[in-house]
Amino acid sequence: MTDKFDDDGAPDFGAAFVIHVDFDGVERRRSSSARLEEAVGLAQAIDLNVVFAEVANISDPRPATLLGRGRVQAIEDRLNGTEPRPGLVIVDTALSPVQHRNLENAWRTKVLDRTALILEIFGERAQTAEGRLQVDLAHLTYQKSRLVRSWTHLERQRGGRGFLGGPGERQIESDRRAIQVRIDRLREKLDQVRRTRTLQREKRRKTPHPVVALVGYTNAGKSTLFNLLSRAAVVARDQLFATLDPTMRAIDLPSGQRVILSDTVGFISDLPTQLVAAFRATLEEVNEADLILHVRDIAHEDTEAQREDVLKVLAELGVEPQGDRRFVEVLNKIDILPAEDRKALEATARLTREKNAGTIEEPFKAAVSAITGEGVDELRAFIDELLTLDRETFRVTLNAGDGAARAWLHAHGEVLAEAAEDGLVAIDVRITRKSEGQFKKQFPGAAIILRVADRGRLSA
Repeated sequence: MTDKFDDDGAPDFGAAFVIHVDFDGVERRRSSSARLEEAVGLAQAIDLNVVFAEVANISDPRPATLLGRGRVQAIEDRLNGTEPRPGLVIVDTALSPVQHRNLENAWRTKVLDRTALILEIFGERAQTAEGRLQVDLAHLTYQKSRLVRSWTHLERQRGGRGFLGGPGERQIESDRRAIQVRIDRLREKLDQVRRTRTLQREKRRKTPHPVVALVGYTNAGKSTLFNLLSRAAVVARDQLFATLDPTMRAIDLPSGQRVILSDTVGFISDLPTQLVAAFRATLEEVNEADLILHVRDIAHEDTEAQREDVLKVLAELGVEPQGDRRFVEVLNKIDILPAEDRKALEATARLTREKNAGTIEEPFKAAVSAITGEGVDELRAFIDELLTLDRETFRVTLNAGDGAARAWLHAHGEVLAEAAEDGLVAIDVRITRKSEGQFKKQFPGAAIILRVADRGRLSA
């Protein structure tokens, strides 16, 4: 089939223009150049060759094309003057269906807005069945809102899930009812996923293993830190959205406490609402965590703006500013800071552990480098400290032959001392009240008492 834009020769669909739209009078926490750089990074994340990028300042948005007539013409001239002619223009903002259609007609090329671009990245990165379901739902929800357009531009020209596919693959139906049927089916499947995750969380609540969730702006270094803490091999690249599907690993802390470490998808500014909704089942893991580690690229020029974007998404997920859950801001990439700045940051981070409340608004802080390992052992010890603050010391008396109960205490608590006498074993162990209840339920024959102040340490 001949592409409708192919009247001046075959367009190069691997080459792209990136236009970041900056609206006059709109307060932004980051510079236009930084936002343009991020948009270029998003395009490169799906292996597009960005041959031209610029910031378009707009004081009077046009309902028909968003950009003014002169700017539209200038971009068309540049497209025509580029050989081979790029087949894609990325407009880094939200476009209305009418604006999208009119720009495609004016430039005779495919156009993606910011939402469509992020959806495309997620479509390529989803590896699990659940991830693909979530991406498909987000795609269809986005497309349903744009049925005013002609969908012939979605003809597949290369591999992938979404807007940039290859010949012979299915086209997105233009019939709203058909799309709604598919959306309903996907929601049913994701509801089942949500129910399964709820059951898994219920099972985890019955075990004494706390959950530690890593969150942060995309490319902040979460997966690299996850690999270092868990000795796993999660994909970690210097690339936006290198990790999409969540990963969980059990790790042992210095005290012997076992925790579940969870790596999550990176956040980004102006994250499409379709994705937040579709990935809610996955991101709900964050809301169930006992401890949240907010990994920040502290060396990035827009680190404060990125922090605000992450907190905004957490608020959308229902993470309350106050509550029992503790927060630690992990200030990553200190290895690329000047030595003087690094020392000041490390001193400030340690001070927060004494002064701050550990809430989302007043978090504890830890300075690390996930690449060199600097500060990671200190972070691991601090996580251990936070997760064992509510432990109390108990003395448990067991029959000498009760190996299962003894092993349980060693696996789920911090055994301080043991002493055997007359066929019995007395064990001093630090565990939480929750673990005490679980132990009593599982081993009702064991005698357990809270240690009193005047009782001395057992002799081994």
